[in-house]
Amino acid sequence: MPRLKKGFTLIELLIVVVIIGILAAIAIPKFANTKEKAYVASMKSDLRNLITAQEAYYSDNNSNYAASTTSLGTNYKSSTGVTVVIGGANATGWQATATSPLTAITCQINLNAGSTAEGEPQCQ
Repeated sequence: MPRLKKGFTLIELLIVVVIIGILAAIAIPKFANTKEKAYVASMKSDLRNLITAQEAYYSDNNSNYAASTTSLGTNYKSSTGVTVVIGGANATGWQATATSPLTAITCQINLNAGSTAEGEPQCQ
């Protein structure tokens, strides 16, 4: 009576491993790109939230903008891993930069009278 062989051959197993490898090679770069997009979105969100905090500070402090995020007190807190630095704050406007060690992209916002793309975070 012949013996029934059950199981997979070595060739079948190798083909499955190769297919899984190809799928992983496609998926991993797409996942890394998605993570970077999330970091950029977080930086943009922090800069938009900074606009609200700065306007509240402006109305409470004799028409002056805060020169640093620590001056804003509890009205502003950046996301974990995002550093926001305010520069050039005066009575007419301010600029800010958001960075993260998790991406090489830097986002900036400018709220000065007459500036281009005023109030919209620009990332590069």
